[in-house]
Amino acid sequence: MPLGPWRKKNKPTKEHLVDNEEVSGGHAGAGSLAKTAVNGAGLPPPPANLRPKLVFHTQLAHGSPTGRIEGFTNVKELYGKIADAFNISPPELLFCTLNTHKIDMDKLLGGQIGLEDFIFAHIKGIKKEVEVYKSEDALGLTITDNGAGYAFIKRIKEGSVVDGVKVISVGDHVECINGRNIVGTRHYEVARMLKELPKEKAFTLKLVEPMKAFEMLEPRSKGAKPASDNKITNGRGTLRLRSKGPATVEEEPTEFEEKAVKKVDDLLESYMGIRDTELAATMVEVGRDKKNPDEFAMALDETLGDFAFPDEFVFDVWGAIGDAKQGRL
Repeated sequence: MPLGPWRKKNKPTKEHLVDNEEVSGGHAGAGSLAKTAVNGAGLPPPPANLRPKLVFHTQLAHGSPTGRIEGFTNVKELYGKIADAFNISPPELLFCTLNTHKIDMDKLLGGQIGLEDFIFAHIKGIKKEVEVYKSEDALGLTITDNGAGYAFIKRIKEGSVVDGVKVISVGDHVECINGRNIVGTRHYEVARMLKELPKEKAFTLKLVEPMKAFEMLEPRSKGAKPASDNKITNGRGTLRLRSKGPATVEEEPTEFEEKAVKKVDDLLESYMGIRDTELAATMVEVGRDKKNPDEFAMALDETLGDFAFPDEFVFDVWGAIGDAKQGRL
């Protein structure tokens, strides 16, 4: 079924620190699960009394007292609450991991938080500038972002161009490419910019690595390797953060959802050089009740038109969702 004729691209309370609490693998207080009101795109966040009444515990990854946060509906608000808890500026936060202070890309906070997850916030550390000679078309980088304007390196392919530049590490925030500031640029755009850099020429990256405690200083990691048994969430339920609309409390992902999201995330890396479980989960959610690929592609354009996904990618995603439904993954 041809997709071409209609495919288009759309226009683009202060928290308190707890000095004497023990951290033990992600204990987080769970308050009452209040229902949330529907909030349309472009509307202001719902009133505080309509937001999920959940309390999460957090620490700075390099070391800090424990803080309590609540009342957020999206990633930007979450970062604001964490910054408030530790009296730092929100732009100092690079990304968060769940239930570990290490730079573990398998534990990266995306669009979902288990109700019992413990949040570790990684803040800006050393700035560095490096020149890279692009000897091959592919640099060997997988890019993701924190949902609040910072793109960073999620994986480095072994034996790749970037793998040979030892100063570049997983978790580094990409701040500038050839002098161009890319803060606020989405991960797929950063991946495209890196891909379009001319071969056989050098380019410059300005990077910011996460702050590390002394015990975290260890050999550079290549990043997380995909694994079929990776879990999207921990705990008995999930707080789903959305870029549009309120956060919602949901049951843990079903086996279909886990397998479909994992496969779609793999396709995002293959086609676009990014990994984004929130984006993958949204695509699975859009496609789960669609009857054919054309219907799915139209719904995808309405929901995620800014990405202008190629038709081949849309068909592969449709196939992955179908395979997951039929238990073929």
